[in-house]
Amino acid sequence: MIEIRAYLESDEAAVAALWREVFPGSPAWNHPETDIQRKLAVQRELFLVALLGSEIVGTAMAGYDGHRGWVYYAAVSPGHRRQGIGSALMRAVEHRLAAAGCPKLNLQVRATNRAVVAFYERLGYQVEERVSMGKRLFHSFPEP
Repeated sequence: MIEIRAYLESDEAAVAALWREVFPGSPAWNHPETDIQRKLAVQRELFLVALLGSEIVGTAMAGYDGHRGWVYYAAVSPGHRRQGIGSALMRAVEHRLAAAGCPKLNLQVRATNRAVVAFYERLGYQVEERVSMGKRLFHSFPEP
């Protein structure tokens, strides 16, 4: 049975290890422990983990700025995929954001990751014609 709950500080090592496994090509600035600490300072209740027994097998980190919601680090351990864990995490995120009054949820997926695009399409998400832009506000990154 899957349990979804808010992140606890004691989850850090397991979550960081999961992210390193699921996102092996992440850039240096996506340092898991640093990203975890940043999230704990802002809307920590929107940082969720999925457990099978005592094992963390998935995560979803969301945010809401009063206009749109976003989800990041939606991840499921490769050995536990296709068991409904990702869908359960996304439903939990959607429920929490809707309860906060969020009218729309956005997320980004690499265009080349067709399997993940298809997963989100099955959940009712649509590809929108947008240009994703970003700007680094600082360039000093912690050592991995």
